[in-house]
Amino acid sequence: MHQLFRLVLGQKDLSRAGDLFSLEDSEIEDSLTEALEQIKIISSSSDYQTNNNDQAVVEICITRITTAIRETESIEQHAKALVALWESCLEHSLRPSGREEDTPHAKIASDIMSCLLQNYNRPPVMALAIPIAVKFLHRGSKELCRSMSNYLCLAAITKADLLAEHTEVIVRSILQV
Repeated sequence: MHQLFRLVLGQKDLSRAGDLFSLEDSEIEDSLTEALEQIKIISSSSDYQTNNNDQAVVEICITRITTAIRETESIEQHAKALVALWESCLEHSLRPSGREEDTPHAKIASDIMSCLLQNYNRPPVMALAIPIAVKFLHRGSKELCRSMSNYLCLAAITKADLLAEHTEVIVRSILQV
């Protein structure tokens, strides 16, 4: 992993997290999968929901990672790690409690969803993402489900067969809204 990612994620150093944006995408491209794995560990910790510093570090790192993936067009290389992090969000609360603010894991899920599902025209990515995407239809907040539905419609345009086995879950989700 790139030294700066190791520092920021290893020490959860918010003061250095912004420095990630000064690096060239090509400098960090080979570190992205390992960084995503480290983010998964951090976001799965028992105090993540209440630790504002860790949440901020994770948000900044995810933004930097997804930007680098988009700019280097390396989604296929990092899709498995993205999907693993995305799926780990299902183990946590995704619905806002009281105040209408997204939970920390809903924020991660939304960012990863966008990165993955904007690549609806790449069948290998969709093959990994769609089985997890449909799980969010019942677990996510209304806003997350709405966004997911939009992305699934795009995926259906280019690769309907990937959605075919999930038709029942998708229809049930539509009927519940």
